[in-house]
Amino acid sequence: MTSPIGNLGLGLRREMLDDILQSPPQLVDFYEVAPENWMKFGGRLQKQFRQLTEAHTFVCHGLSLSLGSPEPLDVDFVKALKVFFKQHNISTYSEHLSYCSGLGHMYDLMPIPFTEDAIKHTAQRIRQVQDILEMPIAVENVSYYGAPGQELSELEFTLAVLEQADCKLLLDVNNIYVNATNHGYDPEVFLRAMPTQRIAYGHVAGHYQEAEDLLVDTHGATVCDPVWALLGKAYEIHGLFPTLLERDFNIPPLPELLSEVSHIERLQHAQLKQGAKHVV
Repeated sequence: MTSPIGNLGLGLRREMLDDILQSPPQLVDFYEVAPENWMKFGGRLQKQFRQLTEAHTFVCHGLSLSLGSPEPLDVDFVKALKVFFKQHNISTYSEHLSYCSGLGHMYDLMPIPFTEDAIKHTAQRIRQVQDILEMPIAVENVSYYGAPGQELSELEFTLAVLEQADCKLLLDVNNIYVNATNHGYDPEVFLRAMPTQRIAYGHVAGHYQEAEDLLVDTHGATVCDPVWALLGKAYEIHGLFPTLLERDFNIPPLPELLSEVSHIERLQHAQLKQGAKHVV
């Protein structure tokens, strides 16, 4: 069974608006936006965005829910998200398994401590968000560069949050590769441990190589061959799931982005020939 959002996605950035409005690429089944970047716009941008959401499937990937924050959940913001989702027919919402606020907003995604207390706290906040929105959300396995106060592995922490929150998973293949390189673990072991039944959709993106053992998750480059290979392995292990290309800066012309979306399509077709099933 094919996913309700389709198979192939592209992160929408404002630089792409005119091109997509004038000639929507047939290859792309769904688009992803950060709701924070669109909720408060009016005028021409809001009209263009509404035009797109009326014609195409959209998902939202949040930036500021701050699921691991020690500060109280911003309930008013979650309620505003609910209104925005209804306005634009958004049925899939994801956020980062991280935090970005404490006594103030840090404008960066910080790693949640891998501890039992943090699992309980984060899972409770995810359940609270799901109750307010009246829909499941997906949380993304994030890249991280340090693990203060670590008691558990990234894998143990991630699996426990998913189970205790009873939420979906946004499977970011590039983040697995980046973390595996930076922290010295086998990316395939992590990938195999992910719960197939919780996968809502996936991300693939480029990164920057600072050193042989230090990769930086930038979303500012083309996807490298090892990450493509890991995406193929993900389909082999979990079946086919909707997969979206992320590109946040150094954005090339749309045809170059679509060539990478085509690469996702080729990997999916290759797995279909081998009998892979769709994740539902």
